[in-house]
Amino acid sequence: MVSLLNELVVKDHVIRNRIVLPPMATELASEEGKVTDALVKHYKLRSRGTGIVIVEHTFISREGRLSKNQLGIYSDELVSGLKMLAKAIRNEGATAIIQINHAGAKASSEIIGRKPVGPSSVRVPGSEEVPEELSGEEIEWIFEKFAKAANRAMEAGFDGIEIHGAHGFLLSEFLSPLTNMRTDEYGGSLENRMRLHLKVVDRVRKDIDGLLFFRLGAADYMEGGLTLEEGVRVAIALEKHGVDVIDVSGGLCGSRPSWAKGEEYFLNLSEAVRRKVNIPVIGVGGIRSPFFANKSIKEGKADLIAIGRAFLADPDWALKAIEALSE
Repeated sequence: MVSLLNELVVKDHVIRNRIVLPPMATELASEEGKVTDALVKHYKLRSRGTGIVIVEHTFISREGRLSKNQLGIYSDELVSGLKMLAKAIRNEGATAIIQINHAGAKASSEIIGRKPVGPSSVRVPGSEEVPEELSGEEIEWIFEKFAKAANRAMEAGFDGIEIHGAHGFLLSEFLSPLTNMRTDEYGGSLENRMRLHLKVVDRVRKDIDGLLFFRLGAADYMEGGLTLEEGVRVAIALEKHGVDVIDVSGGLCGSRPSWAKGEEYFLNLSEAVRRKVNIPVIGVGGIRSPFFANKSIKEGKADLIAIGRAFLADPDWALKAIEALSE
């Protein structure tokens, strides 16, 4: 029976175990979005014993920036610092993935110096501003920005990239009927609302040979929002378009909804997706215990388990989990 400590092979890439450090913002980058010594140290410590390290969301363009000290991947000038980060992670034996993102309507004019953008002029839950609706031409630019960011990640030496399509950021906003009121090819039906996802994936897949992860907000948990049934259909489409691993989380509800209690609060999402796809699925949701994580793998709720806040609190979580499960 498969366990948390078993290897996983994805596209001939050997991942040493099923423990994942998920992308969590540290605010340790410089104000220009550059890698700092503190950021490298943070990830180096948490790469020891870990199977996959997914570096926190990096902004692909200035209007897609979320916070003042967010890590950036919007310029070629940032590649040299990202090389140091990728090397530090890989030197510890972990698979190095970096998440690329556009904050969309969750950005603020105070940070980006202009009105934020989104699929429609609809305020996203958790944000204060009403965004400016993206034009068709501007959407085309977004494909290119994701592609350029992915190429920078590959140049920096990462094993792969993760496209962020969860937690109410731009791609999540397009997918949800609560924030997407468009009447063109990107709005209305689920097929139209997922069109941006698939075009971004196609554009990135065309350019990179590395691992391609997608963080999918599989359900909004809001009345009238994206349902799990729809989320599963999106996951199936992502696999068909060349995604290698689906990292399952929440949609507009964010990464830790107010109702979330204890461990496994999103594992029902990953389990539902896993039943319908033939690629590895990452599960997440407040998991702290290595024994619980191991049990979740054995029960088929996910192929890999992401440990978030427990990893922030204890950089040695993976090393201790390996020791505990090896006894």
